[in-house]
Amino acid sequence: MSSDPAAAPAGRPADQAADMDRMYRLTRHVYDVTRAYYLLGRDRLLDRVPTGPGTATCEVGCGTARNLIKLARRPQPGLLCGLDASQEMLTTAAASIARAGGPAAGIEPIRLRQGLAERLDAAAMFGCPEPFDTIFFSYCLSMVPTWPGAIEAALDNLRPGGLLLIVDFWDQRNLPRFFAAGLTRWLSLFHVHYRPEVHDALVNLGVSGRVDVSFESICRRYAYLAAIVKR
Repeated sequence: MSSDPAAAPAGRPADQAADMDRMYRLTRHVYDVTRAYYLLGRDRLLDRVPTGPGTATCEVGCGTARNLIKLARRPQPGLLCGLDASQEMLTTAAASIARAGGPAAGIEPIRLRQGLAERLDAAAMFGCPEPFDTIFFSYCLSMVPTWPGAIEAALDNLRPGGLLLIVDFWDQRNLPRFFAAGLTRWLSLFHVHYRPEVHDALVNLGVSGRVDVSFESICRRYAYLAAIVKR
């Protein structure tokens, strides 16, 4: 069950989904090939995702399903769900899952739904009777204008003791200045930006006592991996 753009406030959610479709209508075909060179730390995040019989995991901003397919190849991946604002990307995701071979190749079924991150609903969208055990964002929040709502929705749909993982661009403080400046300009061409306010919000979440937060630097602060445990 995807969110209904017609029921959304005028000028925001429907536009957000449409913008994502326009952005990825062509680039979705080469997304995985090109992003492999600069979306660093994704596999490190996946190594942190605990799966097994009875677990339920959701990737918000699943894109081409690259990450979910990797998890699906585990011997016991549990239930895997993917949410994305772009129907264009989900079309590619479904094709990627089919190419991977599906159940015939040992790939567990993956539930894909179209919808906005701030409208994540484990029960209504994915038919899950209980909240997720793990939710993760892989280079997603830096592109979501409504990121505070996305984080809150993730926490609302996470069981107590559940894990929220986020990998995203950091400030490149420990990299050569010319490299960091060039990277910033290049990423802006794709509407991707380091958002210090996201990192600050995660720090403040830990201070609030609602969650336990830890950060890990990836490639000299090129990116960060945040592990957030809901209390």
